[in-house]
Amino acid sequence: MREEVVLRSLLLVDADANERRQLSAVASRAGWSMVGAACAESAVGLLQGPHGREVRAALLSNWTDEQGPELIAALRQCRPNLPIIVLADGGSIALAVDAMRAGASDYLSRPIAPERLIEALAAHADRRRASGELAPLSEKIAPDLSLDQLVGAAPEFRSALAVAAKGARNRLPILIFGEAGAGKETFARAIHHASLRARGPLVQLDCKVVAANIIDSELFGHVPGAFPGAFSERVGRMVEADGGTLLLDEIGALPKETQERLDRVLATGEVRPVGCNGSNSIDIRLIATSSRALPDDFHPGLAERIATTTVTIPPLRDRSGDIPALVRHFLTRFAEEPGMRALSIGNDSLAVLMRYGWPGNVRQLAGVLFRAALQAEGNSLTAQDFPHIAIQSRFSGRRSDVSPDIGKASADAAMAGAPQVTLYHQDGHLRSLEEIEADIIRLAIGHYRGRMTEVARRLGIGRSTLYRKLGELGIDTAA
Repeated sequence: MREEVVLRSLLLVDADANERRQLSAVASRAGWSMVGAACAESAVGLLQGPHGREVRAALLSNWTDEQGPELIAALRQCRPNLPIIVLADGGSIALAVDAMRAGASDYLSRPIAPERLIEALAAHADRRRASGELAPLSEKIAPDLSLDQLVGAAPEFRSALAVAAKGARNRLPILIFGEAGAGKETFARAIHHASLRARGPLVQLDCKVVAANIIDSELFGHVPGAFPGAFSERVGRMVEADGGTLLLDEIGALPKETQERLDRVLATGEVRPVGCNGSNSIDIRLIATSSRALPDDFHPGLAERIATTTVTIPPLRDRSGDIPALVRHFLTRFAEEPGMRALSIGNDSLAVLMRYGWPGNVRQLAGVLFRAALQAEGNSLTAQDFPHIAIQSRFSGRRSDVSPDIGKASADAAMAGAPQVTLYHQDGHLRSLEEIEADIIRLAIGHYRGRMTEVARRLGIGRSTLYRKLGELGIDTAA
């Protein structure tokens, strides 16, 4: 049986020649071909033409309040489910909200990072993607959070926080495991800001979206003439991260040769650009993430080096009791942005959200809430604002969509916003006294807003005892 070749075209509307060339080069790396349209009329004509079905997504280059909504409406009338991504100059959150309220699927700000565009295209072209969800703009505009601001009371999540807090204090690499959307990047940024390198740069590279033939250039840099097309010098991400942190997303996707070179750089502190005989001395801290176990053929030396400290973030379905607190956290954050407003949420809505398995984890939850907040007419979100979640929780066949197992008492306490100290593991066995004690101390620090003298007094211990316990339990004193 002959394998069917899937053609994917990207419709770029109203872009100048220079941007068209740039975006076409980036999209082609991910297997997309680019077609251009100068205006709404020609864009609709292309969609209705003989090759219109090959168009899987649209990029709108120049958004204006007058023409943008009309263009989206025209494209939606022709292809209701076509993913539409708006490109606009960065810094305008209100513009992003207006674009997505008008029906855009996503928003990317200039200058456009190639890996972000590829990631957006991959996400929106996935036919398994739930209808009625937006890529969470909240990820793009959210402030970095400290480790103690990360929301979660589940035992496995608190354990991950404790490991991250201890690891942040040293210079060794850290490996973060977690499903897509579980919060690996959020953890990595919190670790960086809790470290002694907080004032240094945090440089990020997504290994899975950079082509294998240019990953060495992206990571280590290159000199002019290093390979065909290398007309000028390129500074690699490792040099850019000197004095700070390098975050490598999905490190398991690195080619074997690149793994070996990376291990050598981490061992020696010397990075050699592609095509260069000399090297640069660098001082970086590596944080790597992976959504699955590293491949069996992954470089053993590099695997041992980066796994010195391993943080494992549980999926959201395993900590559904945290959903009410996460929901309130996201709604509070959204309300602070231009064009958004404060919203409450009822227990009927929280019950719907807690029964769903969240295959996309916290990222998916943020996207669902963002759409609901954009479209809400009243001042409180109800179960009717999440119809697709209610349907999917009943009929989805994916294993990762299994409804979470949470007792009624725990669910009621979570929805009421009560502070949570979990006493039992999922297998029914009691947690250790050390784990429970750590949770109580964290709750006290948050409740008394970091006033350590008051925390110690209320817990009935001295300040020196409190700080000793903080060190033993790996709790960040900046809580």
